[in-house]
Amino acid sequence: MFDLINKMFGKEGTGSKDIAKERLRLVLVHDRVNVSPQFMEVLKEDMIKVISNYMEINERDMEINLTHTNTQVALVANIPVNRMKRGTIAGE
Repeated sequence: MFDLINKMFGKEGTGSKDIAKERLRLVLVHDRVNVSPQFMEVLKEDMIKVISNYMEINERDMEINLTHTNTQVALVANIPVNRMKRGTIAGE
């Protein structure tokens, strides 16, 4: 019941603070790795599509970052898994 009230009055986790935080994070990634925030968002959406074929994930808490050293760039993904889907691999 309390969740319903929060949703009705806009106090769900997708408030302007969270949106601004996500945008800032994407801008910082862009500056560090020289890819656009749009590229990062498309990459995240594509990963969600593929991974969702095999497992249920928590998209809201999913984090995708590109980090770099002097010689390489690494994609680091933190993807909370709720459960594995059955029957997605032949023979199950």
